[in-house]
Amino acid sequence: MSKKKQPLKSGEKILFLIVTVFIVLAVIAYAALETYRLRSPEPIFPNKTHFNFSEQGKLGSRLFREARCTSCHRALRNGTNMGLSLDGVGSYRTLDWLEAFLLNPEQTYGSETLDHGEAPKEAAYVARLPDDERHAIAVFISELKADQGSVSSALPPEGRSEFIDDMVRIWAPDGWKGKYQDIREKDVVEAEE
Repeated sequence: MSKKKQPLKSGEKILFLIVTVFIVLAVIAYAALETYRLRSPEPIFPNKTHFNFSEQGKLGSRLFREARCTSCHRALRNGTNMGLSLDGVGSYRTLDWLEAFLLNPEQTYGSETLDHGEAPKEAAYVARLPDDERHAIAVFISELKADQGSVSSALPPEGRSEFIDDMVRIWAPDGWKGKYQDIREKDVVEAEE
């Protein structure tokens, strides 16, 4: 004996309708934004990361891709997000630091890393690359720069930010105000000197 299917109640119908409308509106908005983005003569989102590769950096870029580094890392907006995005890393890491990290990741970083280090870690092969190849990859990464204020930059946006000031005022402990200096103010003081 089969049960008769019960019709939806009015509340269920309303909920189903609301969810359907949201999904349809989201699809329409996505399609409209992508159409606008593809037809726009200029990028609609500013690009805050850049590069100017030397010959060594170009070689490093090729080696980076051939060594399958993009299976975990993102560089030049290419690759995956499983590991660290390397766009802009050259703005806050020196070439020497990057070379040291690629050779001895956990010693340089100061703690255990997920995939870089001794075997059986997946990226253990990086430390065993020939010195010249590892150097070229480090040069490539060091030439991936970010503008001040981008999410990949070590420095906040230039000038004052009401948002940042409010967050510091609300969340930073009072003891930090005398202990730490705002790096935006530090830059202004150094520029005046």
